Amino acid sequence: MTRVAVADDHPVVRDGLRALFASLPGLELVAEAATGREAVRAAVTAQPDVLVMDLRMPDLDGVAATAEITRIAPAVAVLVLSMFEDDDSIFAAMRAGARGYLIKGASQEEISHAIVTVAAGGAVFGPGVARRMLSYFAAPPPAAGQPFPDLTRREREVLDLIAAGLPNATIATRLGLAGKTVGNHISTIFAKLQVATRAEAIVRARDAGLGRG
Repeated sequence: MTRVAVADDHPVVRDGLRALFASLPGLELVAEAATGREAVRAAVTAQPDVLVMDLRMPDLDGVAATAEITRIAPAVAVLVLSMFEDDDSIFAAMRAGARGYLIKGASQEEISHAIVTVAAGGAVFGPGVARRMLSYFAAPPPAAGQPFPDLTRREREVLDLIAAGLPNATIATRLGLAGKTVGNHISTIFAKLQVATRAEAIVRARDAGLGRG
């Protein structure tokens, strides 16, 4: 019997996973959490084999919660189940210690297979996540002297398109990202560049040679 805990701030998601686990032999739901802090507590007190973790939660986000669980309850395998499939979210979760990453909308078979696999010590990535990882590692490394070294590859791509004058919706379409993900990238870019407006970011970017492709 594989013991499973679920951490997600949306009751409908927890309800759906609870029903799924009840219908599958070999899986037992032992704890639920609605915040990151509750997820850490559940990992310590319930000691599940697998904790299914959302990334965006109140109190403590899923990445920070995963890192804490990896530190204090390393026997608990964290499987991320998130609506976010951008490079930053995926790699942040992996660096924090997650052993698998699925996108919400994955089939019941994919979720159950992933739980059993990570419980056995394996790693699982949904098809879309796997494609992004392959693309990331196949891409050439950043060139020496590239502008704004503090930015990730994806953030630099977003900044380049901002500097070219493209609106967020077009950037999202061009890069295959959700509009909210683009907005999150832009907020991070502004913070790293220490600018307050889009116009300032465009000036900084164009001065560095971006936005002219």
